[in-house]
Amino acid sequence: MSGRHPSLARDPADLIAGEWIPLAGKGIRSANPARPGDGLWEGAPRLEHVDRAVAAARSAQPEWAAWSAERRFDALRAYRDLCKANEDRIAALIRDETGKVGWDAKGEAAALAAKVDVTLESSEHGGLRRVAGFEIDLGGTKRGRCWFRPHGVMAVIAPFNFPMHLPNGHAVPALAMGNTVVIKPSDKTPACGQMLAELLDAALRGAGAPPGVVNLVQGGAEAASRLVTHDGIDGVLFTGSWPVGRRILEANLDRPGRIVALEMGGNNPAVVMDDCDLRQAVVECVRSAFVTTGQRCTCTRRVVVHRAVADRFIAAVCKTASNLIIGDPAAPHPVFMGPIISEQARRAALDAQARFARAGGEVLIESRAVETPEGGFFISPGVVRVERFTDDESGGAGCDEEVFGPMLRIAVTDSLDDAIGQANATRFGLAAAIFTRSETIARRFFSMVRAGCVNQNAGTAGASSRLPFGGLGISGNHRPAGSFSLDYCAYPVAGMLETGDGATVHPGMRVEDSWLS
Repeated sequence: MSGRHPSLARDPADLIAGEWIPLAGKGIRSANPARPGDGLWEGAPRLEHVDRAVAAARSAQPEWAAWSAERRFDALRAYRDLCKANEDRIAALIRDETGKVGWDAKGEAAALAAKVDVTLESSEHGGLRRVAGFEIDLGGTKRGRCWFRPHGVMAVIAPFNFPMHLPNGHAVPALAMGNTVVIKPSDKTPACGQMLAELLDAALRGAGAPPGVVNLVQGGAEAASRLVTHDGIDGVLFTGSWPVGRRILEANLDRPGRIVALEMGGNNPAVVMDDCDLRQAVVECVRSAFVTTGQRCTCTRRVVVHRAVADRFIAAVCKTASNLIIGDPAAPHPVFMGPIISEQARRAALDAQARFARAGGEVLIESRAVETPEGGFFISPGVVRVERFTDDESGGAGCDEEVFGPMLRIAVTDSLDDAIGQANATRFGLAAAIFTRSETIARRFFSMVRAGCVNQNAGTAGASSRLPFGGLGISGNHRPAGSFSLDYCAYPVAGMLETGDGATVHPGMRVEDSWLS
């Protein structure tokens, strides 16, 4: 059956210029991955809405940017308060549409309001300090000034795995700086995208914002392509896969003035040294590999463990992974892993495991489809031992492949340098971790591993919103989000201000006062 999730305020619709336009019909349907028969959102997207949404955002942007910063901030604080008041509803929708377990969905729901506070923090390390204007003395009667201006209209392209937190992480700083936004949710999680827009719309209406500051257009790849190539936008804020990110870059090669901020995947390594706290390493590696059913871009995909502790570590990882509780995200008892997002995603993970095995990998724990009466897309964790990790892309057991599901590969090493070499054997560069008690070893790892987020004695999955978040290589394009997200939402303007009349007459110039009379 199909229906509307009770967390939503209205039937499926797009938001354009302050008007909610119904999307009656068929085209996109989302359902609960634990019970695919339970429809949550169904509508027929309209491609022409992209043009209308961009035009609405363009029309509203000058007035929104002309508001004082504090007035815009107050509107965002009202949005924050709405998110807090509706946190349970938000979490229930995230749980039901993505298959995240309850505690995981609640964590994402709480992050919406927290992002507003982080964005508007003006302390020494707060985001606002990074876009604060300043003046300097240039000598005499001349001063230099730097100030920041919004880009204009920003396209926000959202993923399914954090369907509210990640677009929220782009939209809030964009709005704070005076941009307007057009949000395009994942076609796997349209209901979450609609709820995000409903909350933003309610707060902005209450603050008296012009219609069109926030717009929502539903759709699939065609809608996303039309939006990111639209002549009326000034920036693309994207979270998703490298293949899609590459297409966005290619489509914007002739638009060097358009800001493109990409946050993509990761084939993230964890190095486990022989002096580590073994329990800490096991807990964090298993957690980071299989949290959110392996559907976080920061999930640990590869572990390189020192031979001296390899047998104990691998045995404990396998035992811990085998005992993870898999079940309905809405179950009253503790559940660690819910379903994966779709049957296609489940099949992709299982196919990858089969390829690794054919290439010589040893399947220590076989990932399997877990069948349920409701037909949910459940899958058990998989652990595969490989000889070593390489940057080969051709499908070897230790090849450079991001498997977006609960699949962990492990290799054994005899040295730190080899471990770092294997960790760096990837085109990605999002997150990495090392488990060691030695500060010397940790510092060497920090200085040599290529990743944007690097942890010691903590897993790769999870990040602080008060720090920058982004990666290298095909994980990102040096536009980190997190506390640095304001950087890509405004551009600096440099000015020199002269208050005197001492214009410089250079050699070879001649100016006589009589010429001015």
